[in-house]
Amino acid sequence: MTSFNEKLTYYAELAIKVGVNIQPGQQLYIAAAIDSAPFVRLLTQKAYETGAKQVYVDWTDDTITRLRFELAPEDSFSQFPAWKVQEREQLAEQGAAFISIMSQSPDLLSGIESSRIAASQKATGQALSKYRQYVQSDKISWSVLAAPSENWAAKVFPELPKEQQVDALWDAIFKAVRADLDQPIEAWSEHNRLLHTKVDYLNDKKYAKLHYTSPKTDLEVALPKGHLWCGAGSVNEKGDTFMANMPTEEVFTVPYKTGVNGFVSSTKPLSYGGNIIDDFKITFKDGKIVDATAAQGEDVLKQLIATDEGSHFLGEVALVPHQSPISDSNILFYNTLFDENASNHFAIGSAYAFCLEGGKTMSQEELLENGLNQSITHVDFMIGSSEMDIDGILEDGSREPIFRGGNWAF
Repeated sequence: MTSFNEKLTYYAELAIKVGVNIQPGQQLYIAAAIDSAPFVRLLTQKAYETGAKQVYVDWTDDTITRLRFELAPEDSFSQFPAWKVQEREQLAEQGAAFISIMSQSPDLLSGIESSRIAASQKATGQALSKYRQYVQSDKISWSVLAAPSENWAAKVFPELPKEQQVDALWDAIFKAVRADLDQPIEAWSEHNRLLHTKVDYLNDKKYAKLHYTSPKTDLEVALPKGHLWCGAGSVNEKGDTFMANMPTEEVFTVPYKTGVNGFVSSTKPLSYGGNIIDDFKITFKDGKIVDATAAQGEDVLKQLIATDEGSHFLGEVALVPHQSPISDSNILFYNTLFDENASNHFAIGSAYAFCLEGGKTMSQEELLENGLNQSITHVDFMIGSSEMDIDGILEDGSREPIFRGGNWAF
């Protein structure tokens, strides 16, 4: 039986060798909470052993973050430190790789005035817009991972004794990222291959539109000409492969900005800005969100939509079968990195340039001309279920099944 330390080592090796695929002489930037310190130290060790030139760590702390939102003056939330912007931009320009480790409590900012959260999110998004362009055009290698914190583990496993919750979440993460297997790197290679069979099929079809139907959703989504389906592995501008999300079970592309019509309902809670948004419905007309309601967190949802003009539109369309490893675990993670990989989902906000033929080298104006949305935010929300059907609509108007009963129909 594989021990905890062996699984943790496998996970760190996956992150360094598959996630960002560190190259000799490359720099690495890690953003993490102090709860993750032992894992970050192991990542740092593996990075240097693999040939990294230097590892930089940007630490955060949930308690300090909460204190800021409770006590800091109002005008501080519209500011973002210029030196933090310069650090990321300069490292990106030098070809550094970036790892983000998710561990925040889903309820971290519960009860905080939503305008404070919205101002902070907007300031951060505006300040890091250039860095986000590096990410969304695959100029750099980047990967998003997770590690437990006590508060997050308590949210996911409230039925367990406190002393067992963090271990249970570690086990769930190890399983989701295949770190519990004897040869995890080989397992990821096979997983990447299988996802690309779906990517290749959809790219051959060149559907003009997708039509989503379920008891809670009736939505038509136009796709831009030259759209590309992507999944699992990506390639940076130097030709090095990387895995942007670990775990990942999705294949995804971009919608045509003004081609979304109908309504869609959430099927899982969305953890956003330290709050939970749940049981929500969004209505679109000519691509734009014209109505949004939520049983929980409606103010936070509306502040998200109001972030900028682009946050009124979609930037990503992603397909995940209902019968998939994370979904089959029946664990609600309250963390988008995991929950989006258990469900079909969309993203409010910016589109990925690499999901369009030639998009990686296009200017922002050219991307917009080709129907790709632009925004300072990108937030995924889950809409899939075992009752969802999806049709692909070809240029001649004929329809073909893509999903039936929540799963692939081909």
